[in-house]
Amino acid sequence: MSVDASTGTWLGRTIELEVGAVAHGGHCVARTEGRVVFVRHALPGERVLASVTEDKGGSFCRADAIEVLEASPERVEPPCPLAAPGECGGCDWQHATPEHQRELKAAVVMEQLKRLAGIERDVVVEALDGGPLDWRSRVRLVAGKDGKAGFRAHHSHRVIAIDDCPITVPGALDDVVSRNWRPGSEIEVTKDGEGQVHLRDLSTVHGKTRSRQLAGGIAVQHAAGRDWRLDAHGFWQVHPAAADTLAAVVAEWAEAPRDGVAWDLYAGVGLFASVLASQVGPRGRVLAIESGRRAVADGEENLADLPQVRWRSGRVEHLLADAPKPVDVVVLDPPRKGAGKAVVESIVEGSPDRIVYVACDPAALARDIALFKEHGYGLVDLRAFDAFPMTHHVECVALLQ
Repeated sequence: MSVDASTGTWLGRTIELEVGAVAHGGHCVARTEGRVVFVRHALPGERVLASVTEDKGGSFCRADAIEVLEASPERVEPPCPLAAPGECGGCDWQHATPEHQRELKAAVVMEQLKRLAGIERDVVVEALDGGPLDWRSRVRLVAGKDGKAGFRAHHSHRVIAIDDCPITVPGALDDVVSRNWRPGSEIEVTKDGEGQVHLRDLSTVHGKTRSRQLAGGIAVQHAAGRDWRLDAHGFWQVHPAAADTLAAVVAEWAEAPRDGVAWDLYAGVGLFASVLASQVGPRGRVLAIESGRRAVADGEENLADLPQVRWRSGRVEHLLADAPKPVDVVVLDPPRKGAGKAVVESIVEGSPDRIVYVACDPAALARDIALFKEHGYGLVDLRAFDAFPMTHHVECVALLQ
């Protein structure tokens, strides 16, 4: 295979590849002619014909497997016909058995820990209750030029119209796919713990975004032994079983002492703060920091019966300087990019006995673990959960001491 002399790339070429290991991001790694090819719709050990979809020159390019010449025994027929090259980009692993999907995700977590944190350990990704389909309770769609709602193709602005989505909770999309929308509109859908569907239309007109709540607005969720009322389109776990599962792990690992001090960073509406508050008791202190003002307002209302929880609204890195120290336990659930050096250093200044880190990105988790490691905090335990079946995403909880 040679580079196209007119373009300097392999874009649009079809190449035969021996597929290697899984990589972070929903693809596998293949090598040919001295270059790395990141291949979607393939599995490790397969031989495929792949069409190059992106090539900016240099040492690597991206491709889709368009024909499988030698299939992995773990390959299955995708339950959605749109989980295919050039179609919907929402799922990564529908062509693998659920068990193998979890093995692939475990391999990614292990590789990131080894490469970025210098830690070698076995990882098992645990399934959540409910199976690999019908789990996604929060969805954002976009309306195409024809006004039909759908999802974008992988790495593209092109909209793939849908009639349904097999990973979405049943009934959530009925009122979305049955109507026409203003082209370019984004449609946010949430089906809450009571089964109510909440629907919001975000349209951009003359450069300004207009938000219209078409149904619902205040979601009711159930987790950690509490009922929660919150903005239906604010942060909450997408998988119906995830919030309770993560809260249980945090409760087990935090071990906040009675009358102690705990921090809940990137607190959302206070799911983990409620767990910490029950551990420190009425004479303890829990500082909950969250940048979203609406989430803070919802958190204050939901945890009004726990006066030991004090809320601060703002960026974590800006507010930790005035946080109560020393601190016994820190729980953090940062966004996908991770916590970063400034936050890690502020946490270790509080000298916590335990740090419980909830992460939705294994690379960010590994980078931050490496930073904590520089300050003497080691990884004691780690659990990983398949909170996003059929996609490459995985939720981890790490205990550092």
